[in-house]
Amino acid sequence: MLRYEPHYWGKIGFHSIKSLQCKTNTINVGNLRTLAEKLEVQNQLEQKDGKILLDLDKLGYTKLLGTGKVTEPIVLKTSAHSASAAKKIEEAGGQILTQPNETA
Repeated sequence: MLRYEPHYWGKIGFHSIKSLQCKTNTINVGNLRTLAEKLEVQNQLEQKDGKILLDLDKLGYTKLLGTGKVTEPIVLKTSAHSASAAKKIEEAGGQILTQPNETA
């Protein structure tokens, strides 16, 4: 059976238990403006020195990815981000404040 139809049982390889428990909620750089507009409507948007301040960990996002464009300076607090996201944020005049991942 395995010789002629190797995918018959539907399982290939293995998965560790930790990888099944880890859920990541990501956001792209291009979606930050719409997120800021949504928070502004709800009167929850914070500003610091004329720049938008977003705490992605409080908002439920675990990682910032670099897809999209940034046109205005944004200060972000996040625990994880990609290199392309950091580059795009810094080119727009913003900055990323990295918080260390808390493991208990």
